[in-house]
Amino acid sequence: MTPHADTPTTGGTGAPPTVTLAIWRGDAGGGAFRDYTVRAIEGEVVLDVVHRIQAELAGDLAVRWNCKAGKCGSCSAEVNGKPRLMCMTRMSTLDTTAPITISPMRAFPVMRDLVTDVSYNFAVARRIPPFAPGPPTGDGTYRMAQFDVDRAQEFHKCIECFLCQNVCHVIRDHEENKPRYAGPRFFVRVASLEMHPLDTLDRRQLLRTELGLGLCNITKCCTEVCPEHIHITDNAIIPLKERVVDAAYDPVAWLGRKILRRARPTPAPEAPASSPPQPPQAGIVADPAAVSGD
Repeated sequence: MTPHADTPTTGGTGAPPTVTLAIWRGDAGGGAFRDYTVRAIEGEVVLDVVHRIQAELAGDLAVRWNCKAGKCGSCSAEVNGKPRLMCMTRMSTLDTTAPITISPMRAFPVMRDLVTDVSYNFAVARRIPPFAPGPPTGDGTYRMAQFDVDRAQEFHKCIECFLCQNVCHVIRDHEENKPRYAGPRFFVRVASLEMHPLDTLDRRQLLRTELGLGLCNITKCCTEVCPEHIHITDNAIIPLKERVVDAAYDPVAWLGRKILRRARPTPAPEAPASSPPQPPQAGIVADPAAVSGD
């Protein structure tokens, strides 16, 4: 008879197998990793185990989650040093013979345990001018080519888990960059607007002077951690860099505008003053094996 998926299988000694999670516990003032050992159950994801630890061993453990289906982006954390969604990381893909480290996202200030303050991202979002379509065509409709629809659809898959923001070393390693750097998630947002054929605003100057596009050196670490498999670097950041260069530095484009007497696209509204820097994150001292390399 095949055992139920939720029934722990026994080893040769007759004792049920166990798994140990080293979870970072603390707040803005500091903290440390604590080991929690529970029985191993087939078919679980990391968030399942964290919830069992919360229910059985640490009722005061703080963890953010919502849908448990990989669509809300709430349960972002670092599993063995790699930014991941805990609800989409299967225990069967991890080495359970050693403690599995679970730590909060390092790029944002810790609030408590695995919960971080991601308000920096919402402040950046408010600085990006929204979609501004022109007037409809004569018959009152808007028309787009299917190619443009498909290109924008990739960017709209973003669930705002902020894993790309967390792994981006421009933010992760340099707190001072936050007031002048939007980060990969918001370059994706701007790309979805700039590449929309019906949008009338020009956000290229904003990208260059306020959102810090030039600070990105396209290491593709953001693409590697995206749970929605958005090609952030190749399809959003690099094309935006090309557009910014064309607008600001390309003499051929400048000459073409002069000869053809084409006006520049409508500029985006002036961005508000840079948001104040976030308070520095409390240091998280992890085991060397738990620190990811960017």
